[in-house]
Amino acid sequence: MSKMRIKKGDRVRVMIGKDAGKEGKVLRRDAQKDTIVVENVNIVTKSIRPNQKDPRGGLVKKEAAMHACKVMLVCPSCGKTTRVSRAYLDNGKKSVSANSAAKLLIRHKGGGITNDTASFDKVQR
Repeated sequence: MSKMRIKKGDRVRVMIGKDAGKEGKVLRRDAQKDTIVVENVNIVTKSIRPNQKDPRGGLVKKEAAMHACKVMLVCPSCGKTTRVSRAYLDNGKKSVSANSAAKLLIRHKGGGITNDTASFDKVQR
């Protein structure tokens, strides 16, 4: 199990596989299995048995989990893929910094990332 630096709500781009080049938002992640589910990526067709909710059953298309090493985080300011590292602010809070653009990325509670270049001077790596 590796350190997963991708969280729910992050915007990622698929780098390897049949969906290479596609972008999407992370819907959920499993840190134990090191897998993530990205919206509109890795679509599979599942056969559904008839039940009370769906009496006819049939085929349903849905997103399947994929390994986290196949995706890279997309920088919200420049739109390029970037590797990320952890950074600590002066007040002791953890944050994420983009290695390619030397910018500080701030994670929000509800998901998503914004950049904050003003407080990048206060970062201890």
